[in-house]
Amino acid sequence: MINLSILLIIPLVTAVLVMLCRSAGQVRITALLGSVAQLGYAGFMMFDYMAQRASGNTARMLYQQQYSWFRALNIEYYVGVDGISVAMIMLTAVVVMAGILISWNITKWTKEFFFLIVLLSLGAYGFFISLDLFTMFFFLEVAVIPKFLLIGIWGSGKKEYSAMKLALMLMGGSALVLIGLLCLYFNTDAGNGVHTFNLMAISAMHIPIEAQRFIFPLMFVGFGVFTAIFPFHTWAPDGHSSAPTAASMFLAGISMKLGGYGCLRVAAFLMPEAAHQYAWVIILVSTIAIIYGAFATLMQTDLKYINAYSSVSHCGFVLFGIGMLTQTSITGAVMQMVSHGLMTALFFAAIGMIYERTHTRQVAQLGGLLKTIPFIITVFVIAGLCSLGLPGLSGFVAEMTVFMGSWQNPDTLYRVATILACASIVVTAVYILRAVGSTGMGPVKNPDFLKFSDASWNEKLASVTLILCILAIGIAPFWLTNLITPDTQVIMNNIARGVAGT
Repeated sequence: MINLSILLIIPLVTAVLVMLCRSAGQVRITALLGSVAQLGYAGFMMFDYMAQRASGNTARMLYQQQYSWFRALNIEYYVGVDGISVAMIMLTAVVVMAGILISWNITKWTKEFFFLIVLLSLGAYGFFISLDLFTMFFFLEVAVIPKFLLIGIWGSGKKEYSAMKLALMLMGGSALVLIGLLCLYFNTDAGNGVHTFNLMAISAMHIPIEAQRFIFPLMFVGFGVFTAIFPFHTWAPDGHSSAPTAASMFLAGISMKLGGYGCLRVAAFLMPEAAHQYAWVIILVSTIAIIYGAFATLMQTDLKYINAYSSVSHCGFVLFGIGMLTQTSITGAVMQMVSHGLMTALFFAAIGMIYERTHTRQVAQLGGLLKTIPFIITVFVIAGLCSLGLPGLSGFVAEMTVFMGSWQNPDTLYRVATILACASIVVTAVYILRAVGSTGMGPVKNPDFLKFSDASWNEKLASVTLILCILAIGIAPFWLTNLITPDTQVIMNNIARGVAGT
């Protein structure tokens, strides 16, 4: 029997054991074993979940646990998962293990570094399994401070500025979410005048439309800050560029998905009438983000900034799919979260491996690296091809699903927005092919590059793991769509019921 609390216990125990280790080698082995345990348990949970659904279990949420936490405000430790949650949990487990492998050579405050990485995974797991909104907010906050420390201590470049900017903007987003949660709480009625944070109970209620109009923007923008919603996206390029490799992988691969998940699970699901009324705003903002992010990336010369700005564009597809409010587009948005998480983690891993050897991320200073570090450049090329949507890789499947679902919305302006979003693929192809070509192809620009060694065992293992996951979605996406489609249908049914009731 699956116990979701084990997903929290494993990283918690790992973090404690890491702090008790006496040598850097023990720290690395302990962190790696803990991440393998996370991945193993998450994989076991996914297969058990799929088996239960196949056997006819139609419960809204599986593996539920519910305990009173703070009775005076009706706050509970209430957890459970559906297919969307399971997909996010698997993404987290894969990226965390890859990040720990990529960070194998960290020598500065090794114990503290791996402790913070493990603590980030604890916050992500707790967020994705929470069915109590206050508990969800609690775990959202758990993931903010470690990011600040990871960038501020182990980062590069303007690391203090970037760390502070990231922390302030994410805390600002958290403040909006908290205000929205409290407003939502006081507009619920669980009987006898008692209010509730219970997500499942709230989904069965009708929140007054006047309250929805006020609360929805707070919640959507608050969570949207975490997914770099335009114009509150500026923390992402600076934060990603200054963060150590593992932190960049976690920030782009997982943390930005917390925002998309919150926009879908909380804002759109619980306030369907407001979601319809504000849909045009979401479409407008996300279309701007997609196009602006693509053209901004085109102007970058630093590999990390290229990936960071492209993440703004790619995460715009997540909000674009949510805003279209069709089941196919929402399914595509969830697939895009998973695909982008894997793809951008692989991209940052490759960039980190290149930087560790060349000590530069400037495209103009690189060249001919395919001759000296062929495995690393091959990984870099695969990540780039996934980013531009090459068929057979996860990026193509996810973006095509968003586009097809968006075109199902008959509104003419929405279809124009879909065409503009599709056109951004051309710009993406330009900056990806230019970056890949300038970095790996041509003559070796620096004689010192000839002395480099290719990827080590840990870097190869991390890269291969991420690539296999990308291929698993790109070649055979049916397992992921079968996992999440029934639950996107639940969200759509709730949205349709809410709108019909107005």
